[in-house]
Amino acid sequence: MITKLPKWILWGGAVLAFSAGSVNSIALLGFTNLSVSHVTGNVSLFSAAIAHFDGRSVLLIGASLLAFLAGSILSGFIIGQNSLKLGRRYGSALYLEATLLMLSYWLYQQHDYLGQLAAAMACGLQNAMVATYSGAVIRTTHLTGLTSDMGAAIGNWMAGRSISKPTLGFQAIIWYCFCGGGVVGAFLYAKINYAAFIVPIIIVLAAAFIYNKVSDRLPERRRPTL
Repeated sequence: MITKLPKWILWGGAVLAFSAGSVNSIALLGFTNLSVSHVTGNVSLFSAAIAHFDGRSVLLIGASLLAFLAGSILSGFIIGQNSLKLGRRYGSALYLEATLLMLSYWLYQQHDYLGQLAAAMACGLQNAMVATYSGAVIRTTHLTGLTSDMGAAIGNWMAGRSISKPTLGFQAIIWYCFCGGGVVGAFLYAKINYAAFIVPIIIVLAAAFIYNKVSDRLPERRRPTL
């Protein structure tokens, strides 16, 4: 349960959720019409493709699912552990995510399905990178579990039970930022097509740069290897 939320987690979670919402909207509106930021819906599509013996869709959707998993594996390899703590190699992971998004942008422009895979891998990397803080599960690329947690917390509050207001507030910020990112991504895609990827790329690069600057100010014994 979160009792006090460090600003770096608050701002980091917010901007990364905004970025993921934007990327997902662009992917959904693009030529693949397939999500890159979450898995549940794609698994349902994958199951339907199997049921209808649609081999092409099975391969394409399956590859996207595996790409998301691969991104999560990369996060575990680079960062390790599963709880947020200033001083870990988040800067390296963020720069890698930005690289994947730049690659995705270029590939989507060529109408190459590998752009879908690069974007899904970037989202898997981000989602696994932001895992937990003080026992609260933090997800920045999809809202299903977060919405359920918010609903349960509100229900407990209505029943007169104590809840963690900082946790609920943070979850609400993530929800609105993901939604806002989706609005911006959809709007920009309608205006400038796949160049809309420039916004999430800049956001992730800025987050990596700022994180590294903050980490450099830590005492030497706490400074991470970036």
